[in-house]
Amino acid sequence: MPNQLKPSVCIDAVFENVPMGDAVKSVADAGIKAFEFWCWWEKDLDELIQHRDANGMSISACCTKFISLVDPEKRSEYLAGLEESIAAAKQLNCPVLISQVGDFRPGVSRQEQHQSLIDGLKAAAPMLEASGVTLVIEPLNELVDHAGYYLVRSDEAFEIIDAVNSPRVKVVFDIYHQQISEGHVIHNLMQHVDKIGHFHAAGNPGRHELTVGELNYEQIFAAIQSSEYDGYVGLEYWPKHDPNEGLREVARWFTAVS
Repeated sequence: MPNQLKPSVCIDAVFENVPMGDAVKSVADAGIKAFEFWCWWEKDLDELIQHRDANGMSISACCTKFISLVDPEKRSEYLAGLEESIAAAKQLNCPVLISQVGDFRPGVSRQEQHQSLIDGLKAAAPMLEASGVTLVIEPLNELVDHAGYYLVRSDEAFEIIDAVNSPRVKVVFDIYHQQISEGHVIHNLMQHVDKIGHFHAAGNPGRHELTVGELNYEQIFAAIQSSEYDGYVGLEYWPKHDPNEGLREVARWFTAVS
């Protein structure tokens, strides 16, 4: 049987500059039971846990440290940062760490950088498998938001995951980014849903509410719901209107498709 879709809210985006406790309470009040954020090393983890528990919430994801995976000379630094991030994730009972991969290195072949990514993730896999935490690498669009970033398309990300071949190394499929980079999002995510460990969603263009723009999120969520995906769908956008109202509306979509 398909699993119930689980929404999560990125409080650093949807509630940017709102105090942590107020942001977490707003997510709970919208009827959503999980939240995520970016940099754990910039947060008071004890305070985060207090707000999580006071509102009966779960933490779905946070980031590992932003160190390049396409540069082998930085691999030991990346792995040290990942070790710290795994410890933080365990403290937070957070199942997923999101990893960017670094910017394209001019003068170095794409194949060499591709292989560095694979080798770095293979080196990371044993500590992830031992911890039970899943690392997800993130393709980002380079046309609007992340000029110069290495990993742009989901097909290359899935090739890397196949080569690493670890159940604890997957992809975060950001629907907003992949609509810009490649389109055809329902087909692409459904073809590889077993390699996806987390989703992100935002409206396009503009990276605002899911209720505006060219993406039909009710249909996208219905497609994900029809699969065996059992992770979270993270709402990571910058609202133009009342964030509480927008979240309540999207929360109803999840109820409708589940």
